[in-house]
Amino acid sequence: MTTESATLLDGLLLEVDPDSYFRNVHQIKRYRSHNQIKELREPVDREKWLQDPAVINAYYNPNTNDIVFPAGILQPVFYSNSYPKSLNYGGIGIVIGHEITHGFDNRGRKFDKTGNLKQWWKNETIEAFNKKAQCMIDQYSSFVLKQAGLKIRGINTLGENIADNGGLKQAYQAYQQWVADHGAEPPLPGINLTHEQLFFVNYARIWCGKMRDEEALNQIRTEVHSPGPIRVKGPLSNSVEFSKVYNCPSGSNMNPVHKCQVW
Repeated sequence: MTTESATLLDGLLLEVDPDSYFRNVHQIKRYRSHNQIKELREPVDREKWLQDPAVINAYYNPNTNDIVFPAGILQPVFYSNSYPKSLNYGGIGIVIGHEITHGFDNRGRKFDKTGNLKQWWKNETIEAFNKKAQCMIDQYSSFVLKQAGLKIRGINTLGENIADNGGLKQAYQAYQQWVADHGAEPPLPGINLTHEQLFFVNYARIWCGKMRDEEALNQIRTEVHSPGPIRVKGPLSNSVEFSKVYNCPSGSNMNPVHKCQVW
C-alpha cells in the first residue's frame, strides 16, 4: 500500500487489516452503508456520479431523474463511429432507450420530474399500467433458461424487462426516423441482410455471453435483469417490427399471437 492510498483510507476512517480480506470487505460495506444513512433527509446531490467512468454500464437515477452513460460503454459492440447507423441504433441506441424507459417502469414511475417520491399519475393510468405490467410478469415467468432448467422470476425482473422492451421499440423508431430524414443506408457488401435486420442482429449481439451453470442459477435466484438469452427472446418476440423484417410466421416461437408491451 502506498503512502497516498494509506492517507486516503485514513481520511475515510477505515480500518484496514492486511491479513483479513473478509474483514476489509465488511469494513468497506459498513462504511458505505453509514454514508448512505447520513444522506437521509439531505438534499440530493445532482452532480454525484454513482459509477466510475470506465464501467461498461449505464443507469437511470430516479432521485435526479437523469440517465448516465460512462465512457466505458461508448465502444464496440455498443457504439463505433465506423459502424453503420443500424448497428449503433441497435446497440447504444437501445441502451439509451432502455434507461429512458426506466423513468416509467414500476419503480421509476413513482418519482416526479425533480426526483421526489410522489404519485403523479392518475389512478386510471396506474391501473392500466399494472394490467400491462402483469402481462409481462406472466409472460417472462413462462420463459425457461435452459442452462439452469428454471423459469424466470417475472416479478423480480419486471423493471428491467419493461426497460428492455421499451428501449428496443424506441430505438427502432428512432432509427426509422433517421432513415426518413437522411435516406436508406447502402447495403453492406457480402452480407445478405437489410439494415433493419442488422439492427436486431446487433441487439442480440450485445447480450451474447457465456456463464457457468452456477452463475446461471444465481442469476435466476438473485438478479433483477433477465439472463442474456431471455433479454433477446423476450423483447424480440414482443416486437411486431422484428417479426415483420424477418418474416416470422404468426404463432411461431418468435412471433406469438399474444404479445406484451407496456410502452
